[in-house]
Amino acid sequence: MADYLVIVESPAKAKTIGKYLGSKYIVKASMGHVRDLPKSQLGVDIDHGFEPKYITIRGKGDVLKELKDSGRKVKSIFLAADPDREGEAIAWHLAQSLDVDPSRPCRVVFNEITKQAVKDAFKHPRAVNMDLVHAQQARRILDRLVGYRISPLLWKKVKRGLSAGRVQSVAVRLVVDREREIRAFTPEEYWTVRAQCNVSGERFVAQFYGYKGKKQELKTHEDVVSLFTRVKGQPFVVDKVRASERKRNPSPPFTTSSLQQEAARRLGFRAQRTMSVAQQLYEGIDLPKEGAVGLITYMRTDSTRLSDTALTEARAQIVAVYGDAYVPDQPRVYSTRQGAQDAHEAIRPTSAMRDPESLKSILSRDQYRLYKLIYERFLACQMASAVLDTLQVEILAGEATFRASGSKIKFPGFMKLYIEGSDDQEEEEGFLPPLQEGQTLEPRPTLKEEQHFTQPPPRFSEARLVKSMEELGIGRPSTYAPTIETIQKRGYVLLQEKRFVPTELGELVIDLLKEFFPTIVDADFTAQLEKQLDDVEDGDVDYVKMLDLFNRDFEQYLEIAEKSMEHVTLEDELSDEICEKCGRQMVFKHGRFGKFLACPGFPECRNAKPILKPLDVACPRCSKPLVQRSGKKRRVFYGCSGYPECNYVLWDEPAMRPCPSCGEPLIKKKNKRGEQIVCSNADCQHVEQSDESVTVGSDGR
Repeated sequence: MADYLVIVESPAKAKTIGKYLGSKYIVKASMGHVRDLPKSQLGVDIDHGFEPKYITIRGKGDVLKELKDSGRKVKSIFLAADPDREGEAIAWHLAQSLDVDPSRPCRVVFNEITKQAVKDAFKHPRAVNMDLVHAQQARRILDRLVGYRISPLLWKKVKRGLSAGRVQSVAVRLVVDREREIRAFTPEEYWTVRAQCNVSGERFVAQFYGYKGKKQELKTHEDVVSLFTRVKGQPFVVDKVRASERKRNPSPPFTTSSLQQEAARRLGFRAQRTMSVAQQLYEGIDLPKEGAVGLITYMRTDSTRLSDTALTEARAQIVAVYGDAYVPDQPRVYSTRQGAQDAHEAIRPTSAMRDPESLKSILSRDQYRLYKLIYERFLACQMASAVLDTLQVEILAGEATFRASGSKIKFPGFMKLYIEGSDDQEEEEGFLPPLQEGQTLEPRPTLKEEQHFTQPPPRFSEARLVKSMEELGIGRPSTYAPTIETIQKRGYVLLQEKRFVPTELGELVIDLLKEFFPTIVDADFTAQLEKQLDDVEDGDVDYVKMLDLFNRDFEQYLEIAEKSMEHVTLEDELSDEICEKCGRQMVFKHGRFGKFLACPGFPECRNAKPILKPLDVACPRCSKPLVQRSGKKRRVFYGCSGYPECNYVLWDEPAMRPCPSCGEPLIKKKNKRGEQIVCSNADCQHVEQSDESVTVGSDGR
C-alpha cells in the first residue's frame, strides 16, 4: 500500500512523475484548479478586506472526492503543481480542500520533469509560499473587479456580451492606436538610385549616398534628374576601401515571449499553439527504453538564466558535434531584462544529449519542430561568435558619392546551427569583388532609379503584439497567449492576413474606456500594477492594501461612468445580400473568425454565410469566377464560386491572369529570393519573376 499521495495538474504529468517515484507513491491529477470565484457574482467581499468567496468549480466535485478518498489512505500528501504563482495557488486550494496544513513541508517544485530533478525535489519539500498565493489571489481579484464591474456597465450602455479586462483592454488599445496611426499617416515620396557595377565579371550594387561625402536625400524625381545630369560623363572611381572583421553573437536562450515570437516567425504557430505543444514537451513524452520523459524545462518564464549543469552539457555536446573551435573560452551568461522574474531557468531541453533527429520518429510534427527550435536556440546560445569579413566601399562619380558594402562568413560559429528570425525583411549582403582605391570601374555602371513612399507603422502580428506587451510590462508569460485569444473571441480585433485589425466594436469600447476609465487602458498604469504584484510575491507589499488603493480610484471612475456614460447604439452595416430564407436585407457581423453575413431577423431566422471575395480570375473548369474563402484554422484559399457543383481549389494566391503557355491560372509563390509567378498546373513549367523596378541608363534616360 502506498505511503504518499502526490497531486499534479495533468494526467500526462502524473504519468511521467509516477514512473520516477515508485510504489510508495500514488500520483493523481487535479485537472488544474479545483476552486475558483463563482461565475454568477463578483465573489469578492470588498468591505471586508477583499475576502474572496471560493467555490468548487463545476465538474470538479468527483475529482476532489477521489483525491480525498486517496488522501485518507496515505501518511502524507505532497502538492506538486507547476512552479509559478498559478501552481502555488492550485497547491493552496488543494491544501484547503484536503485539510492539508500549508505551513508544513507539503509543497514540491521542479523546473523540469526528469528523474533526477523530481527525486531531488522530493528530498526538499517546503511549505506553501503564501506570498506567491497572495500575488495570484491579488491578480485574480483585480481582474474580477475590473471585469465584473465594468462589463455590466457596457452591457447597459452599449450591448450585451461585451467585456473589459485589466490586461485585455490594454492589448486592444495597442491595436486600435496602431490602426489610427496608420490611418493618419501621410506617405512621403523619396527615390533611390543604384549603380549596377560589373568588375571582372563580378556584379555588385552601390547606392547613391550624397554629394561631397555628405548625405543627400532624393525627395523628388527632379532630384534624380539632377543627379543623372551631374554624373553624366563622369568616371566612377573607387575612393575608399575599408576592410574589417566583425563578430556576431548568438541570441539568448528562449523566454516565453521570445519562444512565442520565434515560433510564429519560423513555424507559423499561433501563441496558443506554441504553449500547448510546449506543455506537452514539458509534461512528458514516451520514449523507447526510457518511458515518459519531460523534454524541456518549464515553459512559462521570462528569465534567460541557465543552470551550471545545462551549461556543462551544452559545451560538451558542442565539442562532440562541432569541435573545440565552436566553444567560447567561458560559458555565455545573458542578462535578464529589467522587471523580469528570475525564479526559473530559460526554456531549454532537459538534456543536450537528446538531439532532435533522434526523436523525430517519436514526436508529432508540431512537437518535433518546436523541440528542434528550442534545442538549436539553446545549443547555439553557448557557441562561439561568428566572424565575418566585411568590406565597405565609397565610389565617386564627380561630386556624387555611392556606397556599397558586403560581407562573407570567415568562421560560422553559432550560425552553423541557428540564426534568429526577424519580423522585418532584410536584404542579404553578398561579398564585394576585390577593389582598389583609385580604381576606375569599367565597364561604366548602369544606373537604376526607383520611386518609394514612406510606409506607416505595420499592423501588429501576433509576435509583434506579444513583444510589445512584454516590453511595456503588460501581463506576464502565462497571460500573453490567453489574452490574445480573448480579444479575438470578444470580437474586438480580427486577424487578417496574419495582422490584427480592430473592429468597429473594439474601437467603440476602447474610446469609452479611455473617456471613463483612463487608467484601465493605460499601459504605464497596468505595468505599475504588474510591478506591485511582483512586490506582493516578494513579500514587500501587503496585497489587501494594494487592492484597497486601486479600488478607491476605481470606485470614483465607476460612479462617474454610471451617471455620465451615454447609451451608444452600434448599428449593423447593411449589405446588398437578401436573405434567401426570409427576404430580409442581410447585415455584416463580426465573429471570432472575421466578418460574415447574418440575417437581422435572429433568432427567428438564423441564416448566416461567409463573405466571398470575388476575383477577376475564371475557373479553368467551368469559367465561373474564383472567390477567396477561409477554411479550417482560418487558412485562406481560392475556390470556384460554383461550389459545390464545381470543387476547383487553389491554395496559393492567383496572379489575376492566365498562364500564356497552357491557360491555367498563374499563382504567386514566395521564396528566399522574393516572389515568383508560376503556373498552377503542375505539368506546366512556366515561371516568371515578379515585376522589377525600371532600369535607367547611365546617361539618366
